Amino acid sequence: MDLTIDEGDSVAIVGASGSGKTTLLGLLAGLDLPSRGAITLAGQRLDALDEEARAALRAREVGFVFQSFHLLPSLTAEENVALPLELAGREDPARVREVLQAVGLEPRRRHYPRQLSGGEQQRVALARAFVGRPRILFADEPTGNLDQATGQHVSELLFEMNRGNRTTLVLVTHDLELARRCRHVYRLDGGRLHAFAAGPRA
Repeated sequence: MDLTIDEGDSVAIVGASGSGKTTLLGLLAGLDLPSRGAITLAGQRLDALDEEARAALRAREVGFVFQSFHLLPSLTAEENVALPLELAGREDPARVREVLQAVGLEPRRRHYPRQLSGGEQQRVALARAFVGRPRILFADEPTGNLDQATGQHVSELLFEMNRGNRTTLVLVTHDLELARRCRHVYRLDGGRLHAFAAGPRA
């Protein structure tokens, strides 16, 4: 496949379960490497970087929202959100509180994941992805485990970040309504990407 995503763009990838959407997202984010071909992320050829360099690039440029949240159970919501900044050596408690407030969870910042609902855990995961002001945000089924109202709120947060910060948004979703809010929609089928529809600007 051949895919170019411009800075500040919004792209949705849809397709049947097992079609490779999550694998593709992991490749684009540098979490995995392709067996052949090349992926360039923020001007860097990922296959030319070792794991440490790829991790440093992700820390600088990328936010990632996993379908299963991937919160650390031994850390509070606030500590989970602060983790990317700490790993990058730029602690910023005010920024952590700011993003928790943006997702409506500042009052529950000292709660552990087990004390939060699924929707609250997903919003913590979003805050963690937002906190470093990434240039690129990858989201794997960001509303897949949420009720309709919470899913709508999470969607608004994603597109506010895309519009307000010109953060490039690449998401995998089964939700065609969410997908069509992106400027470009692709269907992954048989290992190939097909232009599915042009979505309106979010």
